[in-house]
Amino acid sequence: MIHLLNRHTQKFQLPNSSLLIIFFLMIIISGCQSKTNSKLAETDAKQYKDSIDSWHKKREEQLKAENGWLNLAGLYWLKEGENTFGSDSTNVVIFPKGKIVGKAGIFILSDSTVKIRVNDKVVIKANDNPITEATIFFPDKDTLIQLAHESLRWNIIKRGDKFGVRLRDLASPEISKFKGVDRFPVDLKWRIEAKFKAYNPAKKISITNVLGQKSIQESPGFLSFEFEGKKHQLDVINSDEKFFIVFADETSARETYGAGRFLDVEKPVKDAILYIDFNKSYNPPCAFTSFATCPLPPKQNFLPISILAGEKTYGTH
Repeated sequence: MIHLLNRHTQKFQLPNSSLLIIFFLMIIISGCQSKTNSKLAETDAKQYKDSIDSWHKKREEQLKAENGWLNLAGLYWLKEGENTFGSDSTNVVIFPKGKIVGKAGIFILSDSTVKIRVNDKVVIKANDNPITEATIFFPDKDTLIQLAHESLRWNIIKRGDKFGVRLRDLASPEISKFKGVDRFPVDLKWRIEAKFKAYNPAKKISITNVLGQKSIQESPGFLSFEFEGKKHQLDVINSDEKFFIVFADETSARETYGAGRFLDVEKPVKDAILYIDFNKSYNPPCAFTSFATCPLPPKQNFLPISILAGEKTYGTH
């Protein structure tokens, strides 16, 4: 019986030469698959880099836009009562020389409301309509009223208990001088998987701005992630459909802006994987102008690692 089984089995045995051929074919197929996978990985990496480059290009276009940060030309804090404005040095609010008449009018701050009274020698428009007198800031309202005279644009901002005139010049030389923002090379390792952990209830965090003013913001939770075997976390703030993060790291005040950087992260959708993409870390407005009022990173958002990704520092602000 055993003899018959051996004979039966021998019918299905291949000669050694055939086995070698099959072995080499398997190596060739495996090599082809490896090359294919490598090409796919290269394609994915290139597509990712292209997407980050495209995002960064739009970001730089926004900086140069009418509502961007490169055209800021002044920030003037108003005192209670009347504040004269124009290009003459005797005004309370002194606009740039050659951009408007010497005595253009008066800003009147009273009970958190700001009005403007315009001199008859100058044409000033509010939301494209010529005015002689108008209320341009209402307390507890989000209505933005933009005023314009030739290349100048301005509106009222409120920071804590302070009211200021934010001035833009659409012909600012900073726009023509702008050659882009330097950044670290795009690297996929800085696109890091993270988990969102909700605070219940939402956590109140103190945010200080560059003026030294403190405000209480509500944080819905934090992002937890791991990098090189160590765990880190960042408190987030809600911003429309995304999480907004102000953070600092070991590159701050060295390769990157001293007062930290900003980052937007897509909110998680059900069980979808969440990523923190540090390649999209960007400078706050204060890196580009001294006329901005940026928030500073809360102490819990100081990362003890060097984030070699995203925008580097810009200029000397």
